[in-house]
Amino acid sequence: MENFTPKKIVEELDKFIIGQEQAKKAVAIALRNRFRRQLLPKELRDEILPKNILMIGPTGVGKTEIARRLAKLVNAPFVKVEASKFTEVGYVGRDVESIIRDLTEVAMNMVKLEHSGKVQEKAKQMAEERVLDILLPQPRYTKEMDEAEEKTRYKETREKLRKQLREGALDDRYIEIDLKEKVIPFGIISNVAMEEIEINLKEMLGSFLPEKVKRKKVKISEALQLFTQEEANKLIDIEKVTKEAIERVEQTGIVFIDEIDKIASRGSSYGPDVSREGVQRDLLPIVEGSTVTTKYGPVRTDHILFIAAGAFHVAKPSDLIPELQGRFPIRVELDSLGKNEFIRILVEPDNALIKQYIALLETEDVYLEFTQDGIEEIAEIAQHVNEKTENIGARRLHTVMEKLLEDISFNAPELKGQKIMIDAKFVREKLSDILKNEDLSRYIL
Repeated sequence: MENFTPKKIVEELDKFIIGQEQAKKAVAIALRNRFRRQLLPKELRDEILPKNILMIGPTGVGKTEIARRLAKLVNAPFVKVEASKFTEVGYVGRDVESIIRDLTEVAMNMVKLEHSGKVQEKAKQMAEERVLDILLPQPRYTKEMDEAEEKTRYKETREKLRKQLREGALDDRYIEIDLKEKVIPFGIISNVAMEEIEINLKEMLGSFLPEKVKRKKVKISEALQLFTQEEANKLIDIEKVTKEAIERVEQTGIVFIDEIDKIASRGSSYGPDVSREGVQRDLLPIVEGSTVTTKYGPVRTDHILFIAAGAFHVAKPSDLIPELQGRFPIRVELDSLGKNEFIRILVEPDNALIKQYIALLETEDVYLEFTQDGIEEIAEIAQHVNEKTENIGARRLHTVMEKLLEDISFNAPELKGQKIMIDAKFVREKLSDILKNEDLSRYIL
């Protein structure tokens, strides 16, 4: 984190997000302040709370992408939630504290994966030995046998098998293996609604549950994977993983709350506004700082960074309850995207759409070449459709590109070895019917 200066953070975000300099600057400062806080004495460190951010801007301009890329940059636990999903809790909504439980689950998976990576080599070796034990069980020696000679012969045979195993020569051979799994003794009803409860019970009760051995016939390649996973789980210190995951949530966790404008109350004291204000008041404790009970233990939310976002076409940020407004002191407005931004989005980012389609079709030996006028035409059509129908920002480029290359993608296996030029004429021919018919573009694009 020390190397990630605010300028460096913005540079990294520039690789994936075009424009929106103000928003990038705000999140870069917020991230750097986390690092600065860690260098302070404990008494002062605990007093400094994160400056939560409210992003204001239409859909498809990069709000979610900025938050997601920010979290990825520093390997921080990240969850995105939609504020509107928490309305009418008990009917169709969700408990607001589930945000923190989801974030903790993300952190657990991250840390488990990291710890598993550290023991992977040892786990692979142990898995290999288990497979070899099945393929070539230890012989039982008798008095008549020359024990030393038999041991030498056994060792030589085992090494030959090991060589074949590592070279993949035995991958498709089937063996029977015993797999251990935790069982819940008091029967759980097997249906979709109960599956998550069963998984959670297994995780919470862990070593207290009895084990059942299940015999299974699998390919050696699959057996190696299953055994490696089993051995890695044994080698991991789950208490250490849990402690590290909770600390990561508390110190570096990022929560992105989308559509916060949908829960902004516009002043009436009845109807949907009451429900909206109720969700805001439910959100308040976790944003202010509280302790949430998770299956891995209590999690403090004081230093989690919350980034909220909304289009605010109808409601205004001032329609949020004052207490919640006060918890999002940094406000940034994101710009709408037009033709020039679309051109840059198509070609500049590391994951640019044109690069993606070129790479995808190269797998079928079909070579796309986009001319400058072709790229400009795609951008102009995307802007035109956004203006005539609903403005969904850069997401419109995905729908335009998919429609544009639909026939090529479908016929790619038959076009093997061909080079196809995507110029302005090609773009207009493919999309002319949709552009002429506004009703059609509303549904197709």
